[in-house]
Amino acid sequence: MSWGGALGAVVPAVEERLKVSILVPGGIYHGVNYRPEADPINYVTRVRAPTLMLNGRYDSSFGLETGIKPLYDLLGTPTEHKRLILYDTDHIPPRNEYIKETLAWLDKYLGPVAR
Repeated sequence: MSWGGALGAVVPAVEERLKVSILVPGGIYHGVNYRPEADPINYVTRVRAPTLMLNGRYDSSFGLETGIKPLYDLLGTPTEHKRLILYDTDHIPPRNEYIKETLAWLDKYLGPVAR
């Protein structure tokens, strides 16, 4: 969550064992002086895993137009396997909503849990 959402452009790009990616919230931080080999912008186009991004529309950390949408648009994941859901909140989406959407995404790509 949060910082993990920012690193969501790096980890799924380099770790083949990941079958899905869920970023709560996901985005690009601005004003961080990354070294090029660690800058998420240099990885995001290499992400191929189905990716769900759950973000607040009024996120003051990433910014909708400057951090959230750019990350989503740059994802290398095929369009039909990525989804951005925006909530009328700031940085962290409502807990019940992100749990519901996360479980649905995992069921869709990994299959439902056997009972």
